[in-house]
Amino acid sequence: MIKTRRGLIAATITLAGVTLAGVMFFAARQPSSTLNDELAAQVTLILEQASPGEHHAHGHSFDSGVVCAVEPFGTEPPNATSLVEVRWVYARHMCAITGESPEWASSVRASGPIAVKISIPPQVRVPEPGAGYPDRVKRLIPERYHQEAFEDFSDDAAIEAARERFTLATSAAGKP
Repeated sequence: MIKTRRGLIAATITLAGVTLAGVMFFAARQPSSTLNDELAAQVTLILEQASPGEHHAHGHSFDSGVVCAVEPFGTEPPNATSLVEVRWVYARHMCAITGESPEWASSVRASGPIAVKISIPPQVRVPEPGAGYPDRVKRLIPERYHQEAFEDFSDDAAIEAARERFTLATSAAGKP
């Protein structure tokens, strides 16, 4: 009786350990919402701190500030689980220029998919607008992310946060 009970306890403990190890292994392979939040913050910072000359290189010309919303949808490598592993971020972005209009709704904005290399200095690649745009997006974004590249923001929280920062930036700019 004692040998059977000990065997049952040992088997239960072993099964629990194997199950926990399996859960931890699969959880580590899934991108976390924390990683997406970190990537969104990093890319937002890169876009908002870019100089007017850097924005001009992306096809945007202006001399004032910019406020951006970013929603990542992919990385290179695709199975990255931490910010230090990520070389490229593929994301939706919407940036509004603060000097043209004090209102978000009437501000000059740029949006769409982008590719950002997380390096020093970072590299931002934006597909050129106009005829042939979908093909340029497909050349910029890996095939595994093509569907996501053409989708809208899945959550309005990033846009709402950018809208609030835009209001703060334009109201602060108007004060003497």
